[in-house]
Amino acid sequence: VQLQASGGGLVQAGGSLRLSCAASGRTFTSFATAWFRQAPGNERDFVAGMNWNGGRTVYADSVNGRFTISRDNAKNTVYLQMNSLKPEDTAVYYCAAEVGYAVPQRASNWGSWGQGTQVTVSS
Repeated sequence: VQLQASGGGLVQAGGSLRLSCAASGRTFTSFATAWFRQAPGNERDFVAGMNWNGGRTVYADSVNGRFTISRDNAKNTVYLQMNSLKPEDTAVYYCAAEVGYAVPQRASNWGSWGQGTQVTVSS
């Protein structure tokens, strides 16, 4: 499956952004999906993930309660709503997809990746 992420930008601390990730190439309904982020000099870290039918969501502790992952299978799109943004949320955000029922939190377990979208939060 091919993924195309969008929606990043520059926002002040406390603001909100919604990222989108459009999928193409295969039926999206059989895929788990996730968002990762990578700041300069850091590893690619898990942010949020959702299993194939949306029945299970997982969040990193650092974003729990502020970010929400959702998906619209009819549109083959997964979203990341980010509220109460902090400067430490600044990173390139990547969407990922993998066939299966689990939501692994290691980047190496995900086979399909979008190109990344920059999110910058100013203080």
